[in-house]
Amino acid sequence: MSDAVQNNLTNTRLAWIAGVGASAGLGAALARRFAREGLSVVVTGRSRERLDTVVAEIQRAGGQALALPGDVTSESDLAAIARQLAERGTLEVAIFNAAGATRAPTLDLSAEQFEAAWRVTTLGGFLFARAALPPLLVAGRGSLLFTGATASLRGRPPFAAFASAKAGLRSLTQSLAREFGPQNIHVAHVVVDGGIDGERLRTSAPQRAAERGPDGLLNPDEIADSYWHLHQQGRSAWSQEIDLRPFNESF
Repeated sequence: MSDAVQNNLTNTRLAWIAGVGASAGLGAALARRFAREGLSVVVTGRSRERLDTVVAEIQRAGGQALALPGDVTSESDLAAIARQLAERGTLEVAIFNAAGATRAPTLDLSAEQFEAAWRVTTLGGFLFARAALPPLLVAGRGSLLFTGATASLRGRPPFAAFASAKAGLRSLTQSLAREFGPQNIHVAHVVVDGGIDGERLRTSAPQRAAERGPDGLLNPDEIADSYWHLHQQGRSAWSQEIDLRPFNESF
């Protein structure tokens, strides 16, 4: 994709979404949803190729988007992206959608694997918040949203690393909400309680998609609708946490 196309962000209202991968995934669905509402969307993830695909989809639909790849565990990467955002407009909403989905029985789980899950999910969330909050505070308003999971609320094998990391992220969002809510920054955590009907699940566990049947998985576009609703909430009735689950999911 040419620099001319990449740099064509004329709208000053920005949405920054970290953790964008496949087009058939939640990160991409979030990007499309906020672009449809007229925001210029900046997408961050590890794969430039996948980001460019999402950007091209948004632009074909008449929206504005920019790919800024980066590693959410790198403070310097996120700081560099935040500086570019400041040059392009006003950050209105920042969404952290990255996660380290380590899966292994506890006695087979290495310390390195455990730490890697924490680094992407918990440390990454902290570093993203550190990068996104200054421009939101300068604007005097905005939303800082985080993607959680069933594991945010309860742990089970073989997800000891993932659950610990997601629980840490949830606690982080509560701390951020209490600190920055009084400064007009809406911090919210979304518990996605069930499988997402996207590329990751259908590639890694296609049998699960078949077993769940109709209404057994969460539609990424419908999840994205809830994030937009959170961003639109009036501050007399802010949600700090919501949970979303498919019709056929028990809880």
